[in-house]
Amino acid sequence: MADSLPVETPEQPLGPSKSELKKRAKALEKEKKAAEKAAKQQEIAQQQAAAEVDFAVDFYGTLPLNQSQSRPRRERAQISSLSSRDGETVLVRARVQASRAQGNKLAFLNLRQRTHSVQAVLQVTPEKVSKQMVKWAAALADESIVLVEGVVQKSPIPIQGASVSDVEIHVQKLHLISGIDGRLPFSLDDASRPDTEIETSEVQYNRVLLDTRLNNRVVDLRTQTNQAVFKLQAAIGDLFRDYLSAHGFTEIHSPKLQGAATESGASVFKVSYFKGTAFLAQSPQLAKQMAIAADFERVYEIGPVFRAEDSNTHRHLTEFIGLDLEMTIEEHYHEVMDMLDGMLMNIFNGLKEKYKHEIEVVGKQFPADEFKWREGPEGTLKLTHREAIQMLIDDGVPLGPTDDMNTENEKRLGRLVKAKYDTDYFIIDKFPMELRPFYTMPDPTDPTLSNSYDFFMRGEEILSGAQRIHEPRLLAEKMRSKGVDPESMKGYIDAFRMGCAPHGGGGIGLERVLMLFLKLNNIRRASLFPRDPKRLEP
Repeated sequence: MADSLPVETPEQPLGPSKSELKKRAKALEKEKKAAEKAAKQQEIAQQQAAAEVDFAVDFYGTLPLNQSQSRPRRERAQISSLSSRDGETVLVRARVQASRAQGNKLAFLNLRQRTHSVQAVLQVTPEKVSKQMVKWAAALADESIVLVEGVVQKSPIPIQGASVSDVEIHVQKLHLISGIDGRLPFSLDDASRPDTEIETSEVQYNRVLLDTRLNNRVVDLRTQTNQAVFKLQAAIGDLFRDYLSAHGFTEIHSPKLQGAATESGASVFKVSYFKGTAFLAQSPQLAKQMAIAADFERVYEIGPVFRAEDSNTHRHLTEFIGLDLEMTIEEHYHEVMDMLDGMLMNIFNGLKEKYKHEIEVVGKQFPADEFKWREGPEGTLKLTHREAIQMLIDDGVPLGPTDDMNTENEKRLGRLVKAKYDTDYFIIDKFPMELRPFYTMPDPTDPTLSNSYDFFMRGEEILSGAQRIHEPRLLAEKMRSKGVDPESMKGYIDAFRMGCAPHGGGGIGLERVLMLFLKLNNIRRASLFPRDPKRLEP
């Protein structure tokens, strides 16, 4: 029997090696981490996408052009009243004087209305103020006009840089009404800074020159200082009008186009008038006197006055606002002088009592000693022209007794009067006849003198007045002596031929009163859009 061959059995497959198992484990771990990372990235992306959905989109942005589409009659708050409205929700229209972000969740706006400002705060809160809203607010251009809705809250500390410093507005809604097209010529912070601060500070500030201000007057007028200045200008007009109305005066409106010059020797603007020539009125002088001849008894006017004098000084304009009055005299021309004196002191007292805030606002940029005047039994200081000249002569000024005072000597006299009598306001009476216009009444005892007077503030003349000549023959005589042909003003003289009561008056430069009361140092700062020999724009 043959031997049987051994049967070969197949070799059993070996399991994965340890290294292979490790590789597989690592691969699985890597896949797991990649899946987790992808899930995390997807979650982040979803969160970012959710964050890009601005929940406050309806609470801020640019409003459509206001074409009076609707009139919801929502009450608008004034910034000046906010101190008394703690806890209230208010709606305020204002300019953005400044804006700044603090991080990406907080922004501050300085909001301004005329002479008042307040801080507004935007802070990210759920469902009210978003990050996008804060970012948009912080990017608003200075001088943009916005509509703000928010809650007034007391501030724990006074807020620097805001006139209303005890509260702030926590903004809930903020919309742009009008933005800025272009670039501001200067910042309002620079335009509001006192010269003394610029000169003494270690910080190099930008100085905004007067010409730059006047060339961009609309922006310049927005400063809190200028807002206060022109509120005070309006107040002077109101106080002038109220006082005279209470004393039986009637307001008149005289023509500014005239066929002849009002005063001899003064420069006048000639204008083409159809086929002839007319003149712009240097004052309402003729009309005032003719109104007295028409039995108006007491009249006043507030209106433009034109002087074609090539005077480029700190106190001259070619067009200014005149405060003029004329009244009948019962016995003595000092009745008129006393009326003018009472009216001016009423203005000074009215400004001091009713407009303290505005005076303080101006004083921050133009620091000045408080304007002083005498009241009580002693009354306003009154000097004769001779006494005033003698004070200057005694101080070393070479003047004759009938000499006129130039601007330098007027200021010098003002300093002497202030040192001796402690007043910024005084009257000089009895000017030499040769220094006054043709219609001025001569003194009854000394024909070289006149029944005329000037009023002064801080050593500068602000008012000129006199008793007028109401007798036609004497008036014609004085006209000829001053080189004026009576026939050229026949209508004026004829008014007195019909009989006219004795009368007198005066004319005041509104801008000068304002400039000197506040000590602004240049009359152009007291004129809204000043006109001088070199300026007709804007």
